[in-house]
Amino acid sequence: MTILKKQHPFLSLIRENILAVLFFLFLVLVIWIGLENLSTSTQSEQLIATEQAVRRAAVQCYALEGSYPSDLTYLEQHYGLMLNHDRYVVHYQSLGSNLMPQIAVFSLEEESPVSNLLFEEASS
Repeated sequence: MTILKKQHPFLSLIRENILAVLFFLFLVLVIWIGLENLSTSTQSEQLIATEQAVRRAAVQCYALEGSYPSDLTYLEQHYGLMLNHDRYVVHYQSLGSNLMPQIAVFSLEEESPVSNLLFEEASS
């Protein structure tokens, strides 16, 4: 006498359609990875755009006034430069009134040793 085991209908459905289920999971994984890469790319483009905006404002100031500004505050007040200080740390070091300042922008949102170090210094 053979005892037949009754299988759960959901498990038998998965066994019958295992390739379709695996393909669906693969598609979900590919879409998720693609969205993560898109987000990372967008963040790096925003970082570059912010640095370019600071450079343009400094060059515009030099062209109109004959000297580079000594700090970012001057650019924000007189040239309409708008920075998101909650999202970025901008390093602006004036080397002289006739030399292009050192400009670097760091993101506070991404996890990197540089941004973590800058955030810790700003908190102190």
